[in-house]
Amino acid sequence: MSASSNLRCEDQFLCSICLDVFTDPVTTPCGHNFCKTCISQHWDTNGRHQCPMCNRVFKRRPEVDINTLFSEMVAQFRREAQQKASSSSSDQQAAKPGEVPCDVCTGTRLKALKSCLVCQTSYCQTHLEPHLTKEALKRHQLIEAVENLEGRMCTKHDKHLELFCKTDQTCVCMLCSVLDHKNHEFVPLREEYEGKKAELGKTEAEIQQMIQKRQLKIQEVTESVKMSKDAADRQKAEGVQVLAALKESERRLKELIKEIEDKQETTEKQAEGLIKDLEQEISELMERSSEVEQLSRSENHLHLLQSFSSLKAAPPTKDWTEVRVRPPSYEGTVVRAAAQLERTMWKPMKKKLFEAELKRVQQYAVDVTLDPHTAHPALILSDDGKQVYHSDVRKKLPDNPERFSPCPCVLGEQSSSLGRFYFEVQVKGKTDWTLGVARDSINRKGGIPLRPQDGFWTVILKNGNEYKACTEYAVPLCLHPGPEKVGVFVDYEEGLVSFYDVGAAALIYSFTGCSFTQKLHPFFSPNPNDGGKNSAPLIICPVNQTESIND
Repeated sequence: MSASSNLRCEDQFLCSICLDVFTDPVTTPCGHNFCKTCISQHWDTNGRHQCPMCNRVFKRRPEVDINTLFSEMVAQFRREAQQKASSSSSDQQAAKPGEVPCDVCTGTRLKALKSCLVCQTSYCQTHLEPHLTKEALKRHQLIEAVENLEGRMCTKHDKHLELFCKTDQTCVCMLCSVLDHKNHEFVPLREEYEGKKAELGKTEAEIQQMIQKRQLKIQEVTESVKMSKDAADRQKAEGVQVLAALKESERRLKELIKEIEDKQETTEKQAEGLIKDLEQEISELMERSSEVEQLSRSENHLHLLQSFSSLKAAPPTKDWTEVRVRPPSYEGTVVRAAAQLERTMWKPMKKKLFEAELKRVQQYAVDVTLDPHTAHPALILSDDGKQVYHSDVRKKLPDNPERFSPCPCVLGEQSSSLGRFYFEVQVKGKTDWTLGVARDSINRKGGIPLRPQDGFWTVILKNGNEYKACTEYAVPLCLHPGPEKVGVFVDYEEGLVSFYDVGAAALIYSFTGCSFTQKLHPFFSPNPNDGGKNSAPLIICPVNQTESIND
């Protein structure tokens, strides 16, 4: 028998109402066959006793009985169809977890290839055949196999969801577009699906970038902890070397090590907290990435669109760019302890200690240049911005807000609002000078009080041998002989400004417990020429290790 005659034979066993194989077939007076339930429901619904095939109207509702002979033929056809399906199923695969199973298969359910929006049923290759060959079924809308077919129907109008309302950001049917969403903007589901899928790809890339940034931040935090631990180990070793030699220093030694260890413990706890937060965000982002990736691969237009809004909402938004674990400043800890025991401390050991201290702060050296826009008109700056001295001739320069007047001062071009920095200035041959740092908003016009509360942290020389630290009340400094080169070190987070005699490797003075809220600039004043007695320049000297100040 030819394939066409096979199809005609199969058509004889399909109910024209449910389009499926007859169940309890009955025959109407006009000779047409229907499922007993189908014809009964048809007459109940329409209220007229009419044949769905030939439209013949019966005056009275016919009494219909099961056609025994035809019922046996249908049963035989069903058995043969099941055998055929069982035979062909060996070439197909059973539905795996996560795959859509065929709704028609009995026993082992095969993987569905297509879903019918009209029948609200998913079919394997065998059970899909009628939709590919029967004229009545060819008009049905087939899509890639999906679960929850009921969700693709409009609950209000029982029509297919085939449009996307851009105005209300929801999926609608054709009736919705006319009745409930009149004058709204619509696009086909596929068009909106493609757009949202492209957005998902971009979102996935952004999430991956966020994950990478947090992974790099973990590396940065871990490295900061390591640096802090190394510095702590060095400090403890030096503390032992300095204080263990003196019995009377035993109590101070324990206190000193405890102070260092507490700082290190605080740093490690801070780092652990940051790493925990970062790992939690990475975990959330990875889970979100998996969801985005899974959704972006979905061929289910409706599922993607309905899931898109909730998936896109609220990723971790914390910006980790400026988050850092700053190793605590140990500079000066051992030095201050050593100063308390100076009368009993060996000078060679003290010299070695300060040399190590100076070497550590010098690793934060920066390249400083003078800013001509801030220089007093009587100051002469070198072309390279590294030297400044006071002249008896006042240049005609615009009195811009940044320029000092009448005090002969100038700022460094560089500024910092985080981290640490260090620079050195040669003061050899001068009888008066002022050095230090100043905050960005200092007063630059009129008299300038050089006090921390006014934004200045400075050390000065007056009359050739009078050194002072400019606190609220000037603190005299005993420096004999005076320094020829001064080093200035700032730890912004620690609130520390220290001055060093570079040649003697000695600490001159430290401002501690400072509260910085603005950018800090290097601050210089060569002070008046004094008839040539103070004509030598201040010279910014290079340091072996340098790094740029962050603007």
